[in-house]
Amino acid sequence: MLRAVLRYLLDRLGARYPRVILGALFPLSFLVVLGGVWLLDLYVRLEPGRFWRILAVTEAAVAVEIAAALWVAFRLIRPADPWLRGNRTPETALRGWRALAGLPLDLLRYARGLPLVLNIVPISIYLAIELEGPFFPDVLVLMAGVGVVVAYSMFLRFFGTELALRPLIEQVACDVPDGVDLGRATVPLRWRLLVGLPVINVITGVAVVGLATDSPSLRTLGVGVLVALGVAFTISLELSLLLLRSIVGPIQDLQSGTERVASGDFAARVPVVGSDETGRLAASFNQMVAGLQERARLREAFGAFVDPGLAERVLEEGTQLEGEEVEVTVVFIDIRDFTAFAERASAREVVAELNRFYDYVVPLLVAHGGHANKFVGDGLLGVFGAPDRLPDHADRAVSAALRVAEVVEEAYEGELRVGIGINSGPVVAGTIGGGGRVEFTVIGDTVNTAARVEEATRETGDAALVTEATCRLLRDDHGGFVERRDVPLKGKAERVRLYAPAVLQHLAEGAAGDTIRASRRR
Repeated sequence: MLRAVLRYLLDRLGARYPRVILGALFPLSFLVVLGGVWLLDLYVRLEPGRFWRILAVTEAAVAVEIAAALWVAFRLIRPADPWLRGNRTPETALRGWRALAGLPLDLLRYARGLPLVLNIVPISIYLAIELEGPFFPDVLVLMAGVGVVVAYSMFLRFFGTELALRPLIEQVACDVPDGVDLGRATVPLRWRLLVGLPVINVITGVAVVGLATDSPSLRTLGVGVLVALGVAFTISLELSLLLLRSIVGPIQDLQSGTERVASGDFAARVPVVGSDETGRLAASFNQMVAGLQERARLREAFGAFVDPGLAERVLEEGTQLEGEEVEVTVVFIDIRDFTAFAERASAREVVAELNRFYDYVVPLLVAHGGHANKFVGDGLLGVFGAPDRLPDHADRAVSAALRVAEVVEEAYEGELRVGIGINSGPVVAGTIGGGGRVEFTVIGDTVNTAARVEEATRETGDAALVTEATCRLLRDDHGGFVERRDVPLKGKAERVRLYAPAVLQHLAEGAAGDTIRASRRR
């Protein structure tokens, strides 16, 4: 109910909300003073005239303190004004959050001297004079009593400010960037309990002594304050510590579990030690982490079947990635004469050899910014420039192809050779399929031409061939290229100029080196 009222006021008041709500909250100290004068009347029987005179003087002193505290509070929330007035950027939101969330603590920090200077000392001196008793030790007893009342007022103001500003802080928090350092703007729960519970015990003890005493006097007030302090910080302290452990312990377990999950440990779990709110929270946390663990397994499995970058995009945008025309570089990689080897080897040996080959090739494509788009038997279609846009996709593709040829030569010591066709141009990239089964691919004449270029390597004997379209996009020379003339491409009416990387000339295929030996070294 109260939160609904506060949200209604926030919607009505807008940017004026924090100052208006603080202006209405701080005067609650007048009610606390009224209670304090009534508490004094329990110990010192006050005549009606004296009662109202003391009430008027103390309320006047508190009014001065309230005005000074509001002045400090309004200055402290100034960093939030840009966000409140509509300039809602991550930077203004962070400054506003720190100012608003930290206001209760900042008030204690910067205005802590106001209650002492404007309330405790002058009110105690006035009361000692007004009650016409010995100035000492009456003034000391009165300072202790007034201090208890003022402490209660400060705690009421602290928690009231937190509660009143919470709806606004929730809105500001929506614009604060995730993961940003928020600093230490608020008081830890441990200290709230360690300080708040003893203060409540002292106030309660003083009131009980005043109500139960048969001989009211300032001396009884002093004794009551001392006894209440003694009980609060001895007998009640152990109970406070036990309560603290029962509340903070499960929260610390959750904090530790959250840190482990944030570091990637999805096996983290927190103990469920009860069926109360913290126990249900712990159980919910464990269920959430179990879901994250399952999602991580699915992501890992998904990433094994498609490119990890594509997997991330599908998880973010869904399976329907609309086709869009982009310029890419396509790399076709094929193992020479693999059919002959497959005829001699068992199916298990064929699969093992292909997996070994792809273990070399795929990481090289990924390392250069591309991805293995499709596996077709002993062939592979690599794409550079989709789904992630790459301005230097041609250079990346050529560098990857050169490295693939070199690594295959080193790993197989010439017993296995590859043909690589590289072409650049526009394609339509997106998901195709139906019946609940789709795949991301690239379609267009650019892809078909790259496949034909790979086939042409068998005629020229080169490990790799690059089209003129790709060479025009290159920013580096990559060791230079040698043109291969009079090489027609199947299915292409127009002649496509092809170039062989000069650095791979030593891998030019010979008549005796273009087969896969069954006795291949492993």
